[in-house]
Amino acid sequence: MTDSTAPAPSPTVQALLADLPVFDAHHDAIQLTLDLGHDLAVGAPGQFDLPRARRGGVGASVFACWVDGHFALPGAPVGSAARAHALIDALHGLCAEHPDQVRLVRTAADLERARTDRVHGAVCGIEGGHAIENRLEELERFAERGLRCMTLVWNNHLPWIRSCQPNAGAGVPEGIDDFGRQVVRRMEELGVMVDLSHAGERSVYDVLDVATKPLIASHSGCNAVRDHRRNLDDDQLRAIAANGGVVGIVFHPGFLDEDATEDMKRVRHGAEYRAAKGANYTETYLAESAVMQAQAAPFALGRVVDHIQHAVEVMGIEHVGIGSDYDGIEHAPQGLEDASGFGALAEALLARGFTKGDVRAVLGGNMRRVFGMVLPR
Repeated sequence: MTDSTAPAPSPTVQALLADLPVFDAHHDAIQLTLDLGHDLAVGAPGQFDLPRARRGGVGASVFACWVDGHFALPGAPVGSAARAHALIDALHGLCAEHPDQVRLVRTAADLERARTDRVHGAVCGIEGGHAIENRLEELERFAERGLRCMTLVWNNHLPWIRSCQPNAGAGVPEGIDDFGRQVVRRMEELGVMVDLSHAGERSVYDVLDVATKPLIASHSGCNAVRDHRRNLDDDQLRAIAANGGVVGIVFHPGFLDEDATEDMKRVRHGAEYRAAKGANYTETYLAESAVMQAQAAPFALGRVVDHIQHAVEVMGIEHVGIGSDYDGIEHAPQGLEDASGFGALAEALLARGFTKGDVRAVLGGNMRRVFGMVLPR
């Protein structure tokens, strides 16, 4: 387990976090359990585990079952759906082994009961619509197992939806096609939150045209602050707000600041980073992340606040939240090195002029509200 270095928050922030209000809309920690055998209730390397989450006041989070694009390639030894099911198995095991610490959230009532009982509410998510393998039946099977949030597309384009990445090639729609619309409608019927992070520009608007319930972009930034294909422009932010949705601001320095992007490239070209290897992808990722965190220039937490502030100015305070992307980012901001650091973010928001109510809304209240509207009753 990585020891937390986050200082104790002020009494004001301790009071804000006393009811475990933080709702992190996206982290990838469950792969540490599946691939490396780490018990997240005891501690783990990387950036997120339950002990550090408790210290950071995190009461609920989306455990994103991230399915790397190579599982969708022909000849992959394990398919995308099988990988997602294995990750869900790991989440079910975590909840079954530690019911006093973490509970699977299937309904809106489950989310509130977990908060009342001071148990971490685990929302099962999938990052990458390729996990359903172009079958609504697979989506339904995931929902039966507790899936309650799905990022429609990752960095790999799909036959039914275009991602924000370039070079889509033939056979990829400009936005979403008829099957993509069926996916969105079925997700809403099943009580599965639609997540727009990673989606292409046209895809965002196409999904919003179909959606009848609020949706989220779980882990994105603001393009007006940092011009990056993974970020949302002001028109997209306003459209998501008009839908009643919420945007979770990501902690990835490369998405938040151009200088950080260049500095991370410098580290990746270095010999120590290139030599960082492990027995599998997840172990290699941890080794690379350790080098990145040690060698990249410190990244100011205030840059996260810049994106939050801009999103609030464009969307309104009720439409902005947090999606850290912990254990999916190699480098984290100062004070937010792991899940114990949300107190530092609360302090920074208060120092920037946000009210206590604003801080509660951004750190957790808004995501709780929107999930409460979408999850099965």
